[in-house]
Amino acid sequence: MKLQEPGKVHFLLYLLASLLLKLLGWKVENTPPAAPKYVVIVAPHTSNWDYPIALLISWKYRMKGAWLGKEEIFRWPVLRWLFRGTGGIPVDRKHHNNLVGQAVHEFNTRDALIFALAPEGTRARQGYWRSGFYHIACRAQVPVALAYLDYRRKAGGFGPLYECTGDVQKDLAYISDFYETITPRHPEKRTPVCFRQ
Repeated sequence: MKLQEPGKVHFLLYLLASLLLKLLGWKVENTPPAAPKYVVIVAPHTSNWDYPIALLISWKYRMKGAWLGKEEIFRWPVLRWLFRGTGGIPVDRKHHNNLVGQAVHEFNTRDALIFALAPEGTRARQGYWRSGFYHIACRAQVPVALAYLDYRRKAGGFGPLYECTGDVQKDLAYISDFYETITPRHPEKRTPVCFRQ
């Protein structure tokens, strides 16, 4: 897995994001964490709109890191070029790719890395979150940034930076409490913040 170095997206993408977010009525809150390395989780994920809005918000921040997306969204040539240029990594969800081990290796061999993913993994309601973000954060000893899209307020941004303790129940309770205040586009599709037993 080749992860893009953190940096700033082109100023034209910042201008485009600013314009589109304003037209859509969305506001960007808070500032990204100052830490050089962290895992970003974006939640809740219940709509096709989550991805483009989250991407626009990252461009508004002028953030460039690495993020995972299902390989289907990379099929169109122009989108493939755009997504890869902004840190996108296509993932074949039908096969086991040891993404956790690869991501941990990348964190351990770099001075700076921002790695984003949606732990729900899909827009449909599931019984649990995927635990990859947690294992990456614990094994690489990096914090988790809680990013959000609140459709009730039409606001998105960063919540707190959280240091996982290794106590899964305690950590998930903290994360769940934070996201409980966030309204997804389709609340009935919200996946509970828990891992598969």
